[in-house]
Amino acid sequence: MQFPKHRLSLHLPRRVAELRNRLSRARYFRGHGVHSPFVYDIVREVFMRHDLLAGDRGLYEALLAAGVPHRRSVQLQNLAIHCGYATFGMNRADADLCIATRELPRSETLALVRAAAEGGHTVAVLSPYEGRDRQTLCAQIVAGHRSTTVDNRGYLLIFNNNLPKQHFRI
Repeated sequence: MQFPKHRLSLHLPRRVAELRNRLSRARYFRGHGVHSPFVYDIVREVFMRHDLLAGDRGLYEALLAAGVPHRRSVQLQNLAIHCGYATFGMNRADADLCIATRELPRSETLALVRAAAEGGHTVAVLSPYEGRDRQTLCAQIVAGHRSTTVDNRGYLLIFNNNLPKQHFRI
């Protein structure tokens, strides 16, 4: 019997970090532990749906064209319909729902989040766990944000409305 050439200790820190991440999100599973009616409604009506809501499919098609997985594209399209966002923008801050893709550099992502906050728009930062730099960027955004943020592993939602400062990891 042959053993793999890599040592177990090389992968153990990553596995421990992944386990800690999953355990920290366990209380929000299926909306339990979410004490915000707004976020609970998003969990139940957006994150837990696997089909598209009735309405425009423009955002869904743009996200698929940008390489976003089907499930995340459905969720963001349903979020736009559920929240009544009329416009969306990819890598720009002049729409109701602003999507910051992974290709957007750090400085431009921070500028987009700032501009969206000034305009009162919602931002979705895609792939918040793609590398340490991206994780650090998203942690910085959450720490400096004054309203509600929702992290569901595939994207970080940053709401710029009158909700209190809360952070949900779903």
